[in-house]
Amino acid sequence: MSKRKISESTIRRLSKYYRSLERLIQEGQSTVSSEELAAMDGITSAQVRKDLSFFGTFGKRGLGYDTRALKEQIAEILGLNRKWNVAIIGAGNIGRALAKYGEFEKQGFQIKLILDSDPEKIGQEIRGIRVEDYRKARELLQKENIEIAIIAVPAQAAQSVADLVVEAGIRAILNFAPCSLHVPPHVQVRNENMAIEMESLSYFLTNSES
Repeated sequence: MSKRKISESTIRRLSKYYRSLERLIQEGQSTVSSEELAAMDGITSAQVRKDLSFFGTFGKRGLGYDTRALKEQIAEILGLNRKWNVAIIGAGNIGRALAKYGEFEKQGFQIKLILDSDPEKIGQEIRGIRVEDYRKARELLQKENIEIAIIAVPAQAAQSVADLVVEAGIRAILNFAPCSLHVPPHVQVRNENMAIEMESLSYFLTNSES
């Protein structure tokens, strides 16, 4: 597999291919062409072939791709062929919804720890996982070998939470707080700001033809 730098957009498209392949397998389809994958994901077949070419040779010209084999290969590329230990920090509405989201576990992302600073939330259980005291965060993050932290706290608390998880050795953060985080270069942050997405849709509706 190539070790060259791969763009974020390529990785996101691979995730889309993975889900499309899952759907095809569920429907009993054993092979798929780049044209079919492209149509399912709203891109060109040339883009599909280019994306896959970064990681080696897949399929045979004129025969397409074996759906199960390609799904397994993409799973390996994306690191979905192993389990990842995940902590959710913030047991409010977003944190609770994420903890209950069953697709995480299906894809190998195991919620091992939920943390909050609210005494009323500490001790509650969400999907069988006890909400722990945030004051014990550093100790518990290391004890549970957490590899990915999901930050679901108010904006004013997000940076201090990010600082703590970085100090605990975590290198991957999914941020649901409505603010940007400042982290060292070796730490990857993905921001999920729903307000920005809604504003983008608002712009489209405002500026589209009636």
